[in-house]
Amino acid sequence: MESSEKFKKMTEDKVESLVTRLAVPTVISMLITAFYNMADTFFIGKITENGTAATGAVGVVFSYMSLIQAIAFFFGQGSGNYISRQLGAKNRENAEKMASVGFFSCFILGIVIMISGLLFIKPILIFLGATETILPEAEKYFFYILLGTPFIMSCFVINNQMRFQGNAKRAMYGILLGAVLNIILDPICIFTFKMGVSGASFATCVSQIVSFSMLLILSRADGGIIIKFKNFKPKFSDFTEITAGGVPSLCRQGLASITVIFLNHAAGIYGDSAIAAFSVVSRISHIANSAIIGFGQGFQPVCGFNYGAGLFERVKKAYIFCIKVSTIFMTFAGIVMFIFAKEVVMAFRDDDIELITIAARTLRFQASCFPLLGVIVMNNMFLQNIRKPIKASILAMSRQGLAFLPSLFILSSLFGLTGIELSQSAADIISFALALPFGISEVKKLKDE
Repeated sequence: MESSEKFKKMTEDKVESLVTRLAVPTVISMLITAFYNMADTFFIGKITENGTAATGAVGVVFSYMSLIQAIAFFFGQGSGNYISRQLGAKNRENAEKMASVGFFSCFILGIVIMISGLLFIKPILIFLGATETILPEAEKYFFYILLGTPFIMSCFVINNQMRFQGNAKRAMYGILLGAVLNIILDPICIFTFKMGVSGASFATCVSQIVSFSMLLILSRADGGIIIKFKNFKPKFSDFTEITAGGVPSLCRQGLASITVIFLNHAAGIYGDSAIAAFSVVSRISHIANSAIIGFGQGFQPVCGFNYGAGLFERVKKAYIFCIKVSTIFMTFAGIVMFIFAKEVVMAFRDDDIELITIAARTLRFQASCFPLLGVIVMNNMFLQNIRKPIKASILAMSRQGLAFLPSLFILSSLFGLTGIELSQSAADIISFALALPFGISEVKKLKDE
C-alpha cells in the first residue's frame, strides 16, 4: 500500500472498523507471544524429575525476560510513536531516520546485556529470586535465553515499528512463525533430545532468531520503512523523542520485572511450590492481558496518525470505542477464569496439590479485577500516544510498582501468603482509580482543541 493511500485510510476510514482491522492482527500477535511464553511453562510442567523446581526456574527467568522486553518496548514504542506522528504529518524522511535509530540502538544494547549476563549468570539468578533448589534448573534455562537476547529485543522493536506504520498484519506473520516453531521444538528438545529445561530455552532462542529474520524481511514490504544502517546517526533529540514515547512502556514493563523479583523473594519463604504457583498464574493472566494490550496496540496507530494530523474528534471516538470493547471482553474473561481457575491451573501441573491450591486462589483474586484492566490499559496507551509522558508514566508505574509493591509488602506482612495472593488485585483497584480521571481530563482537552 502506498504511503498516501495508507494516510487516507488512517485519517478517513470509520475509526471503529479501522481500529478493529488493525487490532485483530495485533491481538493475535500478542496472544501468540503469550502462548509462546506459556509453551515453555506447559511442557516443562510435564517433566517428572524436579518438575516443580523446573517450573519455578521459568518463573525466575521470566523477570529477566520482562526486563529486556521493557527495554525493547522503550525503543520500539518510543520510536514507533514518533514514526506514526511523522507519517501523519507526511514527514517520511524523519520517520525513516527514527526507525534505524530505534532498531540499532536496541540491538547494540542487547549485545551488551547478553555478554554481561553470561559473565554473571549465578549472581543474577540469585538476585532474581532463585532458591538453592531452583538455581541449578534456572542456570540451564537462562543460558540460551541470554544468547538470544539481542534478537528477542530486536523482534519487539521491529514489531512495534511495523504496527505504528499500520502494518500490523505482516508483523503478526513474523511473530506467528516463531511461535509455531517454538511450540514444535519445545517437546522435541525437552523430551526427544533429553535436554530437559535447557531444551525449552534452546527452542525459544532458535524461534526468536527465526522471527527476527522474518520480521526484518517483512518490514520492507507493503510500503514499510526500510531499516538502514546508514540512517543510524543518533542525535540527542532522537533519544528525547524515544524517551517521551517509550518511558511509559519502560515503566510498565520494567516494573513488571521488578515486581516479579520481589514476588519471587516473598513467595520463596513458602517454598518452591509457591514460586512455581505464581509463575503459572502470571502465564495464565498474561493471556488475558495480552489480548487487551493487543487491542490497545490496534488503537495506537489510529491515535498517532490522527493526533499528528490534528483530527482530534477521531482520536476521541477511537478512545471511547476501545474502552467499551476492552471492558466487555475483560469482564467475560474474568468470569471464565474465576469459574475454571483450578482446571486451568491443573493443565500446567496436576501433581503438586500445594501449587494448585495457591495458584487457583491467586487466579480467582486477579480475575475478579479483570473488568478494570480495559480502562487502565487504554488510558495508558492513549496518554502515551498524545505525548503526555508524565501522566502515562505514573499510570504505567502504578499497576506494576507504585501500587503493587506497597500492596505486596503491606498485605504480606498482615496476611502472609494470602496477602501475596491479593497484592495484584489491590494494585489494579488503585490503578483504576488513577486511570479514570487521567483519561477523562485529557479527552476533554481534545474536545476543546
